[in-house]
Amino acid sequence: MRILGIDYGDSRVGVAITDALGITSQGIETISYNGNDKILLRRLDEIIEKYSNVETIVVGMPFNMDGTKTVRAEVTEKFIHKLKCKYNKIKIETIDERLTTVAAHKTMNFLEVNKTKKREIVDTISAVYILEMYMNRK
Repeated sequence: MRILGIDYGDSRVGVAITDALGITSQGIETISYNGNDKILLRRLDEIIEKYSNVETIVVGMPFNMDGTKTVRAEVTEKFIHKLKCKYNKIKIETIDERLTTVAAHKTMNFLEVNKTKKREIVDTISAVYILEMYMNRK
């Protein structure tokens, strides 16, 4: 069974998925949706259909460094509610995503990814980190 990882943002969403055995994770894409959740949910439908057997969706929850909720966390919770309504047969979970974007930037800097490409893939890499943290927690 597969697990889908999501790094939910204002205009872009990074998506990652595990292999069929749930051992490794890989980035799929960054979805640009400009705040229109209908576009985002339509693309997620296509991804879930393509990668059959998705049993869990893990969404990164943005907290402040002191653990308090951010305004972004409230927006993310509303999105999670939409996911739960739409995908009622798939388990929806959250995980603290603090510093995943920082880790993604460090990885890209280490790999010397050019500045233009960074913007395109940072959310996907963050989704991979979110998914890996969830898998390691289990």
